[in-house]
Amino acid sequence: MNKDGMISMQTDDGGMVDFFVLEETRISGRNYLLVTDSGEDEDGECYILKDISSSEDPEAVYVFVEEEEELESLYRIFSELISDMDVDLKQE
Repeated sequence: MNKDGMISMQTDDGGMVDFFVLEETRISGRNYLLVTDSGEDEDGECYILKDISSSEDPEAVYVFVEEEEELESLYRIFSELISDMDVDLKQE
């Protein structure tokens, strides 16, 4: 994550996509990020990323959380963590 609160990820086709980090947490020794694809005062999609890197990796390696049960649990946690922010999370 850079100092601007953004994270860049490489797509399957080799391109880059940037996300704004809204919140981060550590659960059971694993780091998670709540990110969005839009800047402040804009509606956008939110995603939860999981750090799957090992201690030997020079940079963090994040993947999208896709497993439904894990996603539900993390959604509740992040909803609580950002309850004082001006962010309206809607689960779809």
